[in-house]
Amino acid sequence: MIDADFLQAFEECTLPYEEWDHRAHLKVAFLYLRELPLQAATETVRAGIKRFNAAKDVPESPLMGYNETTTVAFLHIVAATMAAYGAHSPADTADEFCDHHPQLMSRQILRLFYSPARRTHPDAKTTFIEPDLTSLPRILSEPHPDG
Repeated sequence: MIDADFLQAFEECTLPYEEWDHRAHLKVAFLYLRELPLQAATETVRAGIKRFNAAKDVPESPLMGYNETTTVAFLHIVAATMAAYGAHSPADTADEFCDHHPQLMSRQILRLFYSPARRTHPDAKTTFIEPDLTSLPRILSEPHPDG
């Protein structure tokens, strides 16, 4: 699926739930960060995930549903990667971006920054909580040229 079709399926909540995996989350982050500054991309992704979860009847529980800390942290890491390695090169598509950055393909990457207690704290679902093991990577510059 090309990027425009993938993003449209996400936005219209027609993407099959079983395809809404970690890679799909990263692709969404990359596609929005390629077009928007970090704050605007974060707001757009946040609203999109909540809308998608509601449309797919994803229950909210301590371990399921939307998680603010996870979303913000992953967007930050993707933005830092894009700034360091270039938003468009060597990746012109979201799939190329994912393929060129296998370090991002593990959901466990947040374990480098967060202890289990911090990441699973009840407040982490609704409020961004800063990491407790080490800081998120510094963003060298906004990945978006208008940033």
